[in-house]
Amino acid sequence: MATLEYVEIPSYATRLHSNVPNHDIRPATKIVTSLPHPERATVSLSSPPTSQPGSPSVFNMPQMLLSSALQLPANVPATPRNTGNASRLITTRDPLSIPITTVNFKRFVAKAGPVFWLQDRFEEILMWKKGWKYTLVWMAAYAFLCCFPRMILLLPHVALLSVLLATHPSLRNPSTCDDLDDDVANGIASSMPPQSGEGSVAWLANMQAIQNFMGAYSDVYDFLLPAVPHLTHGTPYTPILLSLTVISILLVLPLVAFLPLRPTCLTLGIAPFLVTHPLTRTLLPGFRGALVRLDARAVRAADDDRLQDRHWRAEMREVELWENERWRPASSSSTGAGAAEDGGAGANAGWGKANLRPAERRAWTRGRDGWSGVADDGSGDVSSNLTFSLSDGWFFVETEDWRPDVEGSWIETGSDGNGWVYTNDSWQDPHPTPVEEWRAQRLTRRRRWTRRIYYDPASAV
Repeated sequence: MATLEYVEIPSYATRLHSNVPNHDIRPATKIVTSLPHPERATVSLSSPPTSQPGSPSVFNMPQMLLSSALQLPANVPATPRNTGNASRLITTRDPLSIPITTVNFKRFVAKAGPVFWLQDRFEEILMWKKGWKYTLVWMAAYAFLCCFPRMILLLPHVALLSVLLATHPSLRNPSTCDDLDDDVANGIASSMPPQSGEGSVAWLANMQAIQNFMGAYSDVYDFLLPAVPHLTHGTPYTPILLSLTVISILLVLPLVAFLPLRPTCLTLGIAPFLVTHPLTRTLLPGFRGALVRLDARAVRAADDDRLQDRHWRAEMREVELWENERWRPASSSSTGAGAAEDGGAGANAGWGKANLRPAERRAWTRGRDGWSGVADDGSGDVSSNLTFSLSDGWFFVETEDWRPDVEGSWIETGSDGNGWVYTNDSWQDPHPTPVEEWRAQRLTRRRRWTRRIYYDPASAV
């Protein structure tokens, strides 16, 4: 449409479109762009106004209980602070508050999926769970990096390239190759992955992963906790450990210059894969008995080292104590008198001394049969491993405590790594491991504890 140069058109005027159809065969230019991605607004925890105001004491009851128990300040914020403050540690950035805990926990559960996905992939590779070909590829890649260590600088590029190729639409659905350009133009291929909604399958899977991770972390913590006193000068073996560490450094220091770095890194990296190989895990129980016996010998040697001269000169003996427990499944089908005798299904599920029946052996007994030295009311010579009567002149060795018989030397079948021997509901048919057929009904277990005593003639007079 021509423009009239000699006519001044006001700025507020609107141009009228012609009703004559356009016969131009060239289509109009189509410009496609993706929609903007605005940042999400901060979630407000303030409750919407209601017609009837609730009771402040009821609404703030959890906050009041937590504040009284932990002495929280009264003016704690309800939302997390801005992460721009880098002068404070992450652990102390926000005060302890129930609203902040709720918000952060919901956010973490919804967004923790990639973390546990990487954990599962790492476990599959390390534990050979996807076949030997899958793990050998990663072992070969690690060996390649050991031969050419400068290639480590390319790992970020390789990682990013792997993600881009793995998420390419043509790999997931080859039929979409022709429509790939349209999808990118419309913002379909570049859309953000949806987050896990509360109560969805992915959300519950994240909750399960968090639950199991907390249990695994606690197990590792409990496994390493006995070694902490040796590192914090809490036992007499700390100076010995310090001396051995210094001596080992002096012995290894001259060999560092002659130690080949690449073969050493290759050996240290491949060793975990060899330890977790299915064949190694199959053969490991055969060596477990030898390791248990070696550990028992080491504990006895440590106890002997702490003995005093009066203990070596006196007559020494060994007394034994028996610990008895009964298994109760989480859900029981017993009814009537059987359920009443067990105290109800589901109560005290698992192993426990509280699951023992009133008419059978006690939790702690002196005899192997479960009855010797125990009265009917449990107030006999021994009611626990802390109350054990001795004859006149005999005393427990003060430098040691009760030790479980982890070797199971008192029975031919042996025991598990903790000294337990498993039997059926009537304390018969012993096995070193629990029989799965017994778990549906009832099964029992027992183990022997030993402790040395010595005789003092002066006290016997």
